[in-house]
Amino acid sequence: MKKIWISGADGQLGTELCLLFSDSKTFEIYPTSIKDIDLINSASVQDFSQKNNFDIIINCAAYTAVDLAESNQELNWKVNVDAVESLAQCADKINALLIHISTDFVFDGSSTQALKESDLTNPLQEYGRAKLAGEAFVQKGIVIRTSWLYSPYGNNFVKTMLRLGREKEQINVVANQIGTPTCAEDLAKLIYTMCQDEEIHTKLGLYHYSNEGVASWYDFAQSIMEYAELSCAVFPIPDTGYPTPAKRPAFSVMDKSKVKERFQINIPYWRTSLKSCIQKIKENESRN
Repeated sequence: MKKIWISGADGQLGTELCLLFSDSKTFEIYPTSIKDIDLINSASVQDFSQKNNFDIIINCAAYTAVDLAESNQELNWKVNVDAVESLAQCADKINALLIHISTDFVFDGSSTQALKESDLTNPLQEYGRAKLAGEAFVQKGIVIRTSWLYSPYGNNFVKTMLRLGREKEQINVVANQIGTPTCAEDLAKLIYTMCQDEEIHTKLGLYHYSNEGVASWYDFAQSIMEYAELSCAVFPIPDTGYPTPAKRPAFSVMDKSKVKERFQINIPYWRTSLKSCIQKIKENESRN
């Protein structure tokens, strides 16, 4: 039975991974959050990894407060760079596969075509710069860049829109930033597929993953209201109408050809996964 450490297990992706792996007879998971292991403390990371001798380390932990990262640069760097370096060193020592999650924010948004793994990076904000620096330490593992992640768990755009949709009659949402929403459950399924792959050590490297399709934040919000059957009206605005401390890329649609070819997966369309997620949120709310 393979032993898997899931760091950041209480986040969106970590929660989905724990749900997915919990029924497996092939894997034994060791989920941790900052309450269990502080990834900034390299000694704790080394002790935990060597004591358990993991086969796979999945790093879902990250400092994801994009705007706060502009002022909290030290913490942003420690979590998104230094902790990744520690995990990579530990994975190397115990000969474990490290799967690390990165972001579309490593790009500046100047492209007009779906972004490939080989395209030049140029992050516009401190968060993206730290995530890009963290990627560089995963030389013998897998890095997955994803975008606009959401799930029924934690805080995310979908849950924010659902709250606003119930509280307000109308909202304004940015329409000139283009990307693709990604359901955390779908990303978790990809990672599960990777962990099952007996040839995984021949497929190391960088991959792009999001759901299929293209959307603006306005499109995303409109669909959330539609699927949740909320009457809140959504109006499109330019990003100049909603200034933020951190700049966002204007275009970050990613090309998924590489991951689809290497792992023979079918990626769901973003609206299909969104509809399913909103149904799960409704079911969770009805049980509480």
